[in-house]
Amino acid sequence: MTPKKEDYLKIIFELGGTQKKVSNKQISLSLNVAAGSVTEMVAKLVKDGLAVHTPYAGISLTKEGIKVAEELVRRHRLWETFLVSALGYKLQDVHSDAEVLEHIASENLMEHLDDFLNHPTHCPHGGVIPNKNGDYQEDGHNVLADATDGEVVRVDRFIDNHDLLTYLDDIELQIGDELKIIGHSPFEGPIKIMIKETGQEMSVSFKAAHYIFVK
Repeated sequence: MTPKKEDYLKIIFELGGTQKKVSNKQISLSLNVAAGSVTEMVAKLVKDGLAVHTPYAGISLTKEGIKVAEELVRRHRLWETFLVSALGYKLQDVHSDAEVLEHIASENLMEHLDDFLNHPTHCPHGGVIPNKNGDYQEDGHNVLADATDGEVVRVDRFIDNHDLLTYLDDIELQIGDELKIIGHSPFEGPIKIMIKETGQEMSVSFKAAHYIFVK
């Protein structure tokens, strides 16, 4: 399987494609690729029996697609956890090196890495890490953009996208932050929030708010 196919499986998994339909637009924005490229790759995944595409509804993973995605996600996120916790990588800088390491590591090495990290259940950007038996607690898929004015939510995870993570680092929004939604600006404008612990108010872009998952 090509690295590009693997990237698509991982992002469909991350966006909730084990439980619901994920749109081409969501994939396109998450991977920073053209819509036409998404259509082409989705067709290949469907042909390989890894995904199901319903016109005007979106894409979801088949049982085989979920199984493959779980293993890819496990490897990738264990390496991300190691790079951040043991080597001091910044969160937005781990993806490309984790991508290389996940493809060259043996299963024996992955088991030792899991032991060394004390069997983490989540990676540094909040994504679930399946254990070696494929067991894990399914991620939530509620996004900041859908929170209502006045609601209080907690930041749960971020999509693993370099530009997004750089942006969130710049505005100093972190996993675990408790937020009060002050208001949604019209015409896809930013969402104004307040970090409850500090009282700091800030605006989060409309696009970014669709890739920040909250509880």
